[in-house]
Amino acid sequence: MMVEKEVILSPEGLKKIENELDYLKSVRRREVAERIKLARQFGDINENSEYDDAKNEQAFIEGRIITLEKILRNAKVISDAGEVSDEVTIGSTVKVKDLQTGEVSEYTIVGSAEADPSKHRISNESPVGKALLGRKPGTVVTISVPVGVLNYEITEVRH
Repeated sequence: MMVEKEVILSPEGLKKIENELDYLKSVRRREVAERIKLARQFGDINENSEYDDAKNEQAFIEGRIITLEKILRNAKVISDAGEVSDEVTIGSTVKVKDLQTGEVSEYTIVGSAEADPSKHRISNESPVGKALLGRKPGTVVTISVPVGVLNYEITEVRH
């Protein structure tokens, strides 16, 4: 039996996953079941694209439900309530300065299930996330990424 990996979530991330799971189970399942029922009324299901489409959607929804249930089963909720450390931890928002370009970026370190680079939420398992964890303001980190090497100075850590 394979050991399932712990999934780190913020309290907000946990709530978001619970809400999505509830929506899929209580709303989407019923909607797709109704689509399948209607598609069957069109006759032969062997050549019925409506039926095929609804069954594919049903399979996708069931797969997503299984994934979300697995995440919740393995969830470890982190909270920085009362945190006074200036060290980067999961849940920290970190401001870094690129020493080559001078550009300043801000990232929030989250578990992989909540990562969304477009919103500057990076995984603790990503190269940048790994390099920042445990560091303090004033520290310079060198990070190997697919496009080369980044040299960042941590300028601020907020919890």
